[in-house]
Amino acid sequence: MDIEAHRDLKLLEAVEEDSRVTQRTLATKLGIALGLTNIYLKRLVRKGCIKCVNVQPNRISYLITPRGIAEKARLTYEFMDYSLHLYGEVRQHLRGVLQECAAAHRRVAIYGLGEAAELAYLSLKECGLEPVAIFDGDSGREVFLGMPVRPIAAHGDIAFDLLIIANFDRSGDHFDALVRDGIPAEKLFPLRRDLLPRRTA
Repeated sequence: MDIEAHRDLKLLEAVEEDSRVTQRTLATKLGIALGLTNIYLKRLVRKGCIKCVNVQPNRISYLITPRGIAEKARLTYEFMDYSLHLYGEVRQHLRGVLQECAAAHRRVAIYGLGEAAELAYLSLKECGLEPVAIFDGDSGREVFLGMPVRPIAAHGDIAFDLLIIANFDRSGDHFDALVRDGIPAEKLFPLRRDLLPRRTA
């Protein structure tokens, strides 16, 4: 599923949930600029998925149309199909390297929080491994999966042989940032198989 389709889905869900939602709130939910949110909304209005209603001179209400409900259902199916495919691909990708780590008694840490980190954690447990640490940037979160969350700046205090980059980002930005933080590239393992060439380059 591409990023535009995912944003359309999030917008349709938000409008269906609350017709009084503001563009500023939508922008925050999507993590994008207000102007870009406006562009996405206008596109959905042109497609007939959302209808704008003036409830006051300075206040617009958004209504999801029958076409919007059908589009949301289609995008939800597409997202679920994509997620299941990605989940299976990542588990298979992790399983191979983690079985090697278990056999060689290598120490594995996780970088990141959220669903991707939970998937990495479950894959570790399947292979009989426990993470030696969970690192994150500056999320402010203190505990994740019952373990203390350490700032990535403290990576030198924990001995590990492999650091799983637990996110589904295709850009490779996290990989590059971790290398800049002083973690050797050969210790980094992205969840996405398509980022491995960057790792070995």
